[in-house]
Amino acid sequence: MIKNSIVMVKQVPDTANISGQVMKEDGTVNRAKLPAIFNYEDRVALEFALQVKDKFGGKVTAITMGPPRASDVLRECLYMGADEAILISDRKFAGADTLATSYVLAETIKHIGNYDFIFAGRQAIDGDTAQVGPQTAEKLHIPQITYADEILAVGESSVKIKKKIEGGYEILESSLPVLVTVIKDAAFPRPFQAKRIMAYKNAKTLSELEKLTEGNSLLYVDQLQDEYETRGLYIKTLTMDDLKLDESRCGIHGSPTKVYKVESVVLAGSHHQIVPPTKEGIGDLIDNLLADHILG
Repeated sequence: MIKNSIVMVKQVPDTANISGQVMKEDGTVNRAKLPAIFNYEDRVALEFALQVKDKFGGKVTAITMGPPRASDVLRECLYMGADEAILISDRKFAGADTLATSYVLAETIKHIGNYDFIFAGRQAIDGDTAQVGPQTAEKLHIPQITYADEILAVGESSVKIKKKIEGGYEILESSLPVLVTVIKDAAFPRPFQAKRIMAYKNAKTLSELEKLTEGNSLLYVDQLQDEYETRGLYIKTLTMDDLKLDESRCGIHGSPTKVYKVESVVLAGSHHQIVPPTKEGIGDLIDNLLADHILG
């Protein structure tokens, strides 16, 4: 009973550093000005896929839509145990909201085919919409289970999953294939495997191979691509043309969501007290903290 999984992962800006200074005039985030990290709930989703593989075999394919540097998160997927990684990247995808993003992801999954599970994190920290997973399932016309906490049973053509709801849990059963979004506490992602780090640290996308050839007349992209594919180190890149997508449904042109205004809100106390750096000043501070039951 082999089960194949596709995992939708995302490289996200570290939202702890979001401010008005990193926002563009059109209301989108200038991601180049922020450190990029692996969206944590997507790592949990990958762990779910790897657990299915551990029990039933099959293939785990990680996909991400983003700029060329998003290949970093795909290498991390390979380090964890993914069998294949695919970058979906095109300048025409820039500025996509959840509607445009789910369209590209759904068409990519159709292009890959042969899957039983699609796993994704409940939401990404740079959007907090929790819409991409459900919208992708709708476009694929397959069932979905959101807020998954545990896979209870997997049958030949069905799956039973525990879903977290307000105040408790539900037990749901779905036919396969199914799209499952996973909550952050559902599992602890396994660490990177040292052997896989050594094996895949040099995995490259086409754009990264092109950079290797710059200024070196002895290297040719086609030859490098063949070599990396032979060694299992080539990260495939899919563009809008590769997927034969409708340009009007991609990127900012296919995104009805518009950000009107971004503000940086700072919460400040209404009262403050200056404590002199003296023995008496420190003594008074401790007395006040004790009186307010903050200490003691």
